[in-house]
Amino acid sequence: MEYKHTQIGYLMIFTLIAIAALYGVILTQAGMNPAVIAVMAFVIVVIASFASLSVIIDKSHLRIKFGYGIFRKKILIKEITSAKAVRNHWYYGWGIRLWMWPYMWIYNVSGFDAVEITMKDGKKYRIGTDEPNVLERAIKRAIK
Repeated sequence: MEYKHTQIGYLMIFTLIAIAALYGVILTQAGMNPAVIAVMAFVIVVIASFASLSVIIDKSHLRIKFGYGIFRKKILIKEITSAKAVRNHWYYGWGIRLWMWPYMWIYNVSGFDAVEITMKDGKKYRIGTDEPNVLERAIKRAIK
């Protein structure tokens, strides 16, 4: 394995704890309605799945995985033409985003630093990271 790094989304973890506490208060006031519990559990599972972002580069793929793996992306190394460290605008947000101008997919869990990769077919992806220069070098090593 050539590169592996996991970035923790501390704001997501804080949000998860705050929502779980709020749900606890709601359940004590409203009672144990199974439908309400199911909706609350679903929201907690979705938020928890964005608590971290792992990037793994091996000989053939660049893999992106949020949290425990419900949301993931696998990119063939041989299809990547370039990589560069960039800074996202605050309004690009966190999570998985399709941004229309410029057209690109964004995978981000925290902060504004990212690495933008360009594919042979022109598609662009931005991968959020707290070590953009290290990730950029790792991708460039893999595509050579």
